[in-house]
Amino acid sequence: MPIKILIADDHAVVREGLRLILEAEGDISVIGEAANGQLAVRQVQKLAPDVAVMDIAMPKLNGIEATAQISNSKIATKVIIFSMHSSKEHIFRALEAGAQGYLLKESAGKEIVKAVRSVYAGRLFLSDRISRTVIDDYIHQRRADSKESPLKRLSPREREVLQLVVEGKSSAKIADSLFLSPKTVETYRSRLMLKLGLKDLPSLVKFAIQHGMTALE
Repeated sequence: MPIKILIADDHAVVREGLRLILEAEGDISVIGEAANGQLAVRQVQKLAPDVAVMDIAMPKLNGIEATAQISNSKIATKVIIFSMHSSKEHIFRALEAGAQGYLLKESAGKEIVKAVRSVYAGRLFLSDRISRTVIDDYIHQRRADSKESPLKRLSPREREVLQLVVEGKSSAKIADSLFLSPKTVETYRSRLMLKLGLKDLPSLVKFAIQHGMTALE
């Protein structure tokens, strides 16, 4: 049985490159692709791949939130974060969300197959540039630190609304995307801004970028 892979990245050229590398191996098969986080979650639910290779900076739902939704489901799909971001904030949040691997895009050609095999076998895989000792120390420090990330004040739904708001979506479009009423979306928006102590959209956008919810293009 081949290892079944889902590739989630908003750039078609990246998806195609990964597909070529992975399918050059005789025992790995790419069974699906997704260009945004929402679709990635739906594809995982539909196809139940063994491993999902997931970018962080994707529209509609970022890769970390998508990873959390997959990890909280009953599906056994393992997630490898595949990203250009190497900051401690991104790494910590990805591992906390349930990712079993973290691979930097700059080393993908050399390491993607190794990462897939390791995660499929139940082992944690971290890109060569990321020292496991540094990560362990950082996780320990964060757990010991009483000051937790402001994002933990928000519910998963509030974090979804936050990302869509900072992407410039109207309440009507957000409501349609999340199957909510516009009034409910406005309630979520007001509630999350109150929890974060933010009063306007520019502050909300700055907060989202600083905490890895979205990225500047």
